[in-house]
Amino acid sequence: MSQRDYYEVLGVSRSVTDADLKKSFRRLAMKYHPDRNPGDEETEKLFKEAREAYDVLSNSNKRAAYDQFGHAGVKQSAGSGFGGSGFGDAFSDIFGDIFGGGSRSRVRQGADLQYNLELSLEDAVAGTTVRIRVPAMKHCTSCSGTGGRDGSSPETCNTCGGHGQVRMQQGFFSVQQTCPSCRGAGTIINDPCNTCHGAGRVKEHKSLSVEVPAGVDNGDRIRLSGEGEAGEAGEAGSPAGDLYVQMHVKPHPIFERDGADLYCEVPISIVTAALGGELEVPSLSGRLNLKIPPGTQTHKSFRMRGKGVKPVRGGATGDLICRIVVETPVKLNTVQKELLEIFGKSMGTAVKKHSPNENSWVDNMKKFFEDIKS
Repeated sequence: MSQRDYYEVLGVSRSVTDADLKKSFRRLAMKYHPDRNPGDEETEKLFKEAREAYDVLSNSNKRAAYDQFGHAGVKQSAGSGFGGSGFGDAFSDIFGDIFGGGSRSRVRQGADLQYNLELSLEDAVAGTTVRIRVPAMKHCTSCSGTGGRDGSSPETCNTCGGHGQVRMQQGFFSVQQTCPSCRGAGTIINDPCNTCHGAGRVKEHKSLSVEVPAGVDNGDRIRLSGEGEAGEAGEAGSPAGDLYVQMHVKPHPIFERDGADLYCEVPISIVTAALGGELEVPSLSGRLNLKIPPGTQTHKSFRMRGKGVKPVRGGATGDLICRIVVETPVKLNTVQKELLEIFGKSMGTAVKKHSPNENSWVDNMKKFFEDIKS
């Protein structure tokens, strides 16, 4: 199979300039790079073809030989090496585009912080303002964040020439890594500040006011922009990180929250459960009256509309659900026991009428044992 013309491979004319040649190769390499097309053999072949074409045309000696003798001229001069080809530079730039590297200096934003804020259920539902004290790294005032003593400025790193990265050549590949001398800063502090010892930052505690909106729940976060840690030494103008205040609502002795709804258990006596009555129950907005109909059973729920929580992200206010728990009387005296015995006897054969759940359960139990026997 005949080999394609290198100019055709890169989509350029024979009079193409070095800059346009590099631009065309970068475009194709970005398109066909194997890491962007995993498992695609066709694009991998196109990538290798473009790489081979650029290797030849970016080298003035190889390009001259190719223009005169075609592919045969390139094969004859293959043993002469790259001879100053720009392939390594272009390819490292492409790696930067694909993997987020590159030789441009990067502004190193300070680290984000998290503060765990404990709230009562009342404050979470109604909203509140709290003051918190947060430890964080702040720019050193002695050196204005430069890390140098007496206002001295950091010097350009000799290892990377101020780029913050060094290039490692490995065959065809040129890979950029963070400079080990300056750790990516591009500068070296030779005369460090006595206060921060060259770090450009010191640890301090700061007091902040946090506006907690009504309706927050466990796990909700409030973002305070720029209240995190300051940038690293030598970059006094770099932005600080953010502070995330995460909500932790403490357990409540009466209420449980589920989204916008509140739940509470309401214990009642067997007398109230049997005869009915009216109870006073609590809510976060005040006292409420709850009517108990005669014959109310344990686990019966009563919904108080709109007495729950207004969600922080909007939507209808939830409800308060009161769950009934019928209490069995304890520590009965002699008279009370006798009265209960009289009451029990008075039920007579009409027990099924008065205890439907019990009798339904007994019937199911009998059927269960009959099924086992059969």
